[in-house]
Amino acid sequence: MNDQLSRREMIARSGACLGAAVAVSADTASTATAAPEEENPAEPFGYCLNTATLMGHKLTIEREVEIAAEAGYRGIEPWMRNLRRYVEEGGKLADLKKKIADAGLSVESAMGFPRWIVDDDAQRAEGMEEMKRDMDMLAQIGGLRVAAPPAGAHSATGMDLRAIGERYRAVLELGREMGVVPQLEIWGSAKTMGRLSEAVFVAAEAAHPDACLLLDAYHLYKSGGGFEGLRMVNGRAMHVFHINDYPDDPPRETISDSHRVFPGDGVCPYKQLLGIMHGAGFRGMLSLELFNRDYWKQDPLTVAKTGLEKTRAAVRRAMG
Repeated sequence: MNDQLSRREMIARSGACLGAAVAVSADTASTATAAPEEENPAEPFGYCLNTATLMGHKLTIEREVEIAAEAGYRGIEPWMRNLRRYVEEGGKLADLKKKIADAGLSVESAMGFPRWIVDDDAQRAEGMEEMKRDMDMLAQIGGLRVAAPPAGAHSATGMDLRAIGERYRAVLELGREMGVVPQLEIWGSAKTMGRLSEAVFVAAEAAHPDACLLLDAYHLYKSGGGFEGLRMVNGRAMHVFHINDYPDDPPRETISDSHRVFPGDGVCPYKQLLGIMHGAGFRGMLSLELFNRDYWKQDPLTVAKTGLEKTRAAVRRAMG
C-alpha cells in the first residue's frame, strides 16, 4: 500500500494542470519526464518508440522492448493488446517490468481502446472496467500513463463536450486510484474529439490537476485544425507527443494512418510545430508512431533505428 501511495503522489505531482489551458505559467505545472534541454538545447525532448511502428512484424512485447533499447530509445509505448497477450500466454508482469528496467527504458504511455467516452451507460461502464484492468497491468510494469482516445465516438455527432469532460474526470480519478495517468487523445478523422479545440475544452472542463493531452502530428493535420492552436496549450500539460510525418498526396481529406512516414520524409512543418511546442513548455517524449505497411516489410530493428535517426534529425533542424 505504501508503494502504491508513493506512486500516486509521484504521478499527482507530475500531472500538469491544464486548468485553463491558456496562459498557465510554467511554475504551476511539471512533467514526469526529465528534460534534457540543459544538456543539449538542440534536442530538448526525449525519444520513445510506440510499438505500432512494428505492429506488422507481429513481435512479442519482450522483443519490442529489446528492439527499442537496442535502437537507442529512452522510452517505450506498448499496445495493451500485446501486453494482454503476454499475460494470457503465461508471462509474469514482474518479469517484464524487470526486463524493461534492465533495458534502461521507461513505459511512458500505452495504447488501449476502452469506450469510456460513449453516451450508453452500460457500454461506458464496461469501458471503465477495461480501463481499470489496463491501468492495473500497466502499473505492474512501471507504466506511467495510458491513452484515453475517443473509442466509440469516432462516428458520433452531437455529443455534449461538457458531459465528456465529466467522464474524463472520472477516468482521471480512476487513474489516481490505480497510479496511471490517462491522457486525453484526439483522432483527426473522428466526428467527436477529432480536433485540438475539443480536447482543450474537455480537459479544462474536467477541472482535474492530472488532465493532460496526448496529441499527434498526423492527427492534428488530418483534423484540418493545423498547429497554431498549440500556442493556447500549456506544453507541460503534454507528456507524450506522437511524432510522425505525412506526404502531400493523397490530400488531407483522404489520407489515412497507413500513409504516415518517417519524420522528415513528408511535408510536416516541424520548425513550426516543434517550435510552438517548445515555446509552450513541452519537454516530454516524442513517441514515434507509424502504421506504414512498407516499413513492416523491413527488418524491425532497422525500422526502429531509422525512425530514431530521422526523428532526431528533424528535431535538430527544427530547433537549430
